[in-house]
Amino acid sequence: MFENQWMMSDQPDDDEESSVLVQTRPKTKRPPLYKVLLLNDDYTPMEFVVLVLERFFGMTHAQAFDIMLTVHKKGVAVVGVFSHEIAETKVGQVMDFARRHQHPLQCTMEREE
Repeated sequence: MFENQWMMSDQPDDDEESSVLVQTRPKTKRPPLYKVLLLNDDYTPMEFVVLVLERFFGMTHAQAFDIMLTVHKKGVAVVGVFSHEIAETKVGQVMDFARRHQHPLQCTMEREE
């Protein structure tokens, strides 16, 4: 008998009304992304550019070499797309590293359209 009562109390009563409240969230806008650009100059060695791309952008040697050639031939290349904070950090790291090694390598960022 006890077992039977327990099973009955486990089931919802038909008299109770259940309602679900649905709360709508305001649509959040994704934060803008920023392109990090490496600019060509006539003084920074190609090997140094490859090292920067491997070290700060996690590229393989082959990827870094291809991007370095693009920078060399076209004058500029996008080396990554990041949130504002990460892009800003990467630009700072590259510029710092270049200065410490006495290279005029330029790295900038611009908002992605």
